[in-house]
Amino acid sequence: MKIQDRSRRKPSGGRYKDNTKKKQQNLGRDPRFTKIGAIRVKTIRERSGSTKFVLFGTNKANVYNPKTKKYQQVTIKTIVENPANRHFVRRNILTKGSIIETDAGKAKVLSRPGQEGMVNAILI
Repeated sequence: MKIQDRSRRKPSGGRYKDNTKKKQQNLGRDPRFTKIGAIRVKTIRERSGSTKFVLFGTNKANVYNPKTKKYQQVTIKTIVENPANRHFVRRNILTKGSIIETDAGKAKVLSRPGQEGMVNAILI
């Protein structure tokens, strides 16, 4: 179980006197890697009944052109660069900050595809 909770160690290296158990509300999820391919979206119920759209695969991106100040939906060809992990380029995994090659040119991903369910980018 992955728990997203405070560390048991203080910044000084000492230990906190903490008697709390691992609780389900502190559980994290495994990362969902968005790949280039057929569009696959899954809806997940979040806390308080809100929903989150998880994007597992896509080949479209909403790209903003700063010169014309307009958005257009274009096809993603490949991933050129990914500052999050250099191995994501080989595996064609999209994350925020990725540089993608599209029909309109190179663009930088501004959204979080695994959490928001879409790919928003800006031409560079």
